[in-house]
Amino acid sequence: MKTHFNLANSSYDLIANALNDDGYIVLPKFLPDELTEQLYQHVSTIPEQEFKVAGIGRNQSFQLNDKIRSDRTRWLSSFDPVEQAYLSIMDDCRQQLNQQLFLGLRDYEAHFAHYKEGSYYQRHVDAFHGRSNRLVTTVFYLNPDWDQQDGGELIIYHNDSSNTVCRVLPEFGTMVVFLSEQFPHEVLTSMRDRYSIAGWFRGDMAHVN
Repeated sequence: MKTHFNLANSSYDLIANALNDDGYIVLPKFLPDELTEQLYQHVSTIPEQEFKVAGIGRNQSFQLNDKIRSDRTRWLSSFDPVEQAYLSIMDDCRQQLNQQLFLGLRDYEAHFAHYKEGSYYQRHVDAFHGRSNRLVTTVFYLNPDWDQQDGGELIIYHNDSSNTVCRVLPEFGTMVVFLSEQFPHEVLTSMRDRYSIAGWFRGDMAHVN
């Protein structure tokens, strides 16, 4: 099994330019097909007990609330070769974004998200301005043959508005990247099992204004 992959620099350039101009980007077929397939095969065979009920907030403010979100998550680890291959690409992306945009991104964390039939995540932001070290959000989709009627769309909104920036079907191989503080978003109810990798490029708290 091949576990080392590289992306063309043009992919990182597209992300950097879009973040600078618009604050977000949607990229179909982001990863090499072989790695996308490996990730799908991997996540779809992880035992269900390894996925934990997802909560709201972090540390002292952490709480479980299935009225807001009902997905289950499992953090990626560098100990698994397939997960490490994904994390390595995202670390390359982190370095490229730092070089081009001077964001001061320190590291990257990510988890698999499993939305069972009927699961959703209501409108929220990944980082409140000045109160989080999450600076850039990524979502990578692992859902072959996904149709409109399967639901589970990601809806990204303009800040402080109900106006929609874009709607994204969670189709196999699609990557979404956006500035964490600027875009509220939600996941509509999924009509069947829906898998993704949600991740965050983080900066030092001391550098967050």
